[in-house]
Amino acid sequence: MDLIAALMDPAAYPEPTRGVALIQTHISWVFITDGFAYKVKKPVDLGFLNFTTLRRRHHYLQEELSLNRRLCPEIYLEVLPVTAPQGRVQVGGPGPAVDYALKMIRLPQDRMMDEVADRGELHQEHLDRIIHRLVPFYAQAATGPRINKYGEPAIIAFNHEENFSRTEALAGQMFPREVFESVRDFARSFLSQHRPLFLKRIREGRIRDCHGDLHMKNICLADHIYIFDCIEFNHRFRYGDVAADIDFLAMDLDFHGFRDLSRHFVAGFAEASRDPELVQMLDFYKCYRAYVRGKIHAFTAQDPAQAEASRDQARETARAYFALAGEYAEEGKRWAA
Repeated sequence: MDLIAALMDPAAYPEPTRGVALIQTHISWVFITDGFAYKVKKPVDLGFLNFTTLRRRHHYLQEELSLNRRLCPEIYLEVLPVTAPQGRVQVGGPGPAVDYALKMIRLPQDRMMDEVADRGELHQEHLDRIIHRLVPFYAQAATGPRINKYGEPAIIAFNHEENFSRTEALAGQMFPREVFESVRDFARSFLSQHRPLFLKRIREGRIRDCHGDLHMKNICLADHIYIFDCIEFNHRFRYGDVAADIDFLAMDLDFHGFRDLSRHFVAGFAEASRDPELVQMLDFYKCYRAYVRGKIHAFTAQDPAQAEASRDQARETARAYFALAGEYAEEGKRWAA
């Protein structure tokens, strides 16, 4: 059975729809109907995630539902079985599940933060509304010994060194070797010199069960602020310092040319959350986030399954992110001096 083709049929869904559109990521298929979005996980094993069995896909969709209800309870609705009675695929139908789908209310595409920004309509008021939404979220987010270990310098260093080991071969061909060495040296020296600061943030409860993927494409500026699509498949990518989450969005604003709004966002969040030391972490975590984005796009640029035009675009985007990481490293070194 071609499940994907079957789910492109409007008759497969529990409510009437005029059509179905498909959006793909490297780990999911998302089927868009007139009023809803249905996410089905791809049966892939990428090391840091494993969706290869039906049980695993069901489990992680339930995790996604539960975790995203923290910020979008009205958007994330339920996990439904995908069944095939008499060979006809139905979402939420009778019979044993052949797969599972997460049902969400469809958000207005034209109100996604990146599209609002592209139209030149992003303002400080939007960032203030995001701050107002995020401060209580982090205050209520889970913490404790199991989560706190992800704020320890050794774990943070492991995350950085993993990135460096996986990208060193790209240095000199995808981006300058000098940038690689600058970012690596900055990360290592910051962790070494500021170890007491990292430990203090653990004691102060700054390590939380965060969002993990806080960038503009995952924020909708509609009647309410909807912050969606958090990391559900790997604790290591979601548990961490609140500063690492906040600095992801700050980096994304920088990358898209909104540096004034980025500064406003960080300063406003630090004040509202009574966390002035967050600013001291700014260049460190923005550098990390930019470097990771560069890595992801670099791997896309090397993927033979991608069209040539897509690989070329990914290569240019990767270089831009690596360059931004290099800027943060140099700025961080000047600040430290």
